[in-house]
Amino acid sequence: MADHNALPLVILAEKFASLPGIGMKTAQRLAYHVMSMNTNEVEEFSKALVDAKKNVRCCSVCQNLTERNICPICSDAERKANIICVVESPKDVTAFERTKEYGGLYHVLHGLISPMDNITPDKLRIRELLSRVQQGGVDEVIMATNPTVEGDATALYIAGLLKPIGIKVSRLAFGLPVGAMLEYADEVTLFKALENRNII
Repeated sequence: MADHNALPLVILAEKFASLPGIGMKTAQRLAYHVMSMNTNEVEEFSKALVDAKKNVRCCSVCQNLTERNICPICSDAERKANIICVVESPKDVTAFERTKEYGGLYHVLHGLISPMDNITPDKLRIRELLSRVQQGGVDEVIMATNPTVEGDATALYIAGLLKPIGIKVSRLAFGLPVGAMLEYADEVTLFKALENRNII
């Protein structure tokens, strides 16, 4: 923001800009919007931020975000406890739950293995996953990490730890999205679609 702006407004915009996916122009719009809010609205907004930070924690079982010790999914007796879907972040759990098709449990890694970013396996929630599996009752672990170099490396690393225990490890199928035209698909997508083909 230009030098003629009040310093607290500049600092507020910079704080918004530090959030992922928010550029400086959007941050400035948000800062100006906050200035147009009345004091009660701003206090409620700041209270919501502080409350979320203080009261939301990781589920002691699956590591998803919750305000309880054990999240509602893990404490749901109707979920299939023998299947665990491993995802990168809590946002991925939300995406799966929107489908209303998956009835098993989850495990959130809170990141992917990425040596370039100094993210090693010990910085993820892999130890907690192994502990869950070793307690017994798990037949299959679905690796639902993104089809990226980091996602594939993480899936292979975890599969290497689980297979000696005798756990079935599967990977999400990747390929052509519904409604896609073959002529516009890239080589990797076409290869994955062929590799993950189903019998009809």
